[in-house]
Amino acid sequence: MVFLADGNADAERVAVWQCIGCGKIDGPRPCVGVCEDRKVEIVYAYAYDEALAQLASVRHRADVLEALLRQFTRTTPREGEWERSYRALQGQARQTLAALAADAGKDPAR
Repeated sequence: MVFLADGNADAERVAVWQCIGCGKIDGPRPCVGVCEDRKVEIVYAYAYDEALAQLASVRHRADVLEALLRQFTRTTPREGEWERSYRALQGQARQTLAALAADAGKDPAR
């Protein structure tokens, strides 16, 4: 079984029957005579897929912001030019935040 933290969408999926009344889930498999019921935790495939999509979005945002931060830490302004460099980096940060907000469909001022 593949865990969500791996970011792998190829996790094992099992088709099961679910009761529309009580919600009981049954996944028939061939019995080999040593069956033992154990409590397990499951999620619906659509919820798992949504979590993977959100994870991909967060990773993308983190990568973009990390690149901006890396540029900031590697930039050394020339003597007497610190304010111009600061304002240029500030402008790039605003553009980056606006682009990320547009991708997420959010207000960039937040």
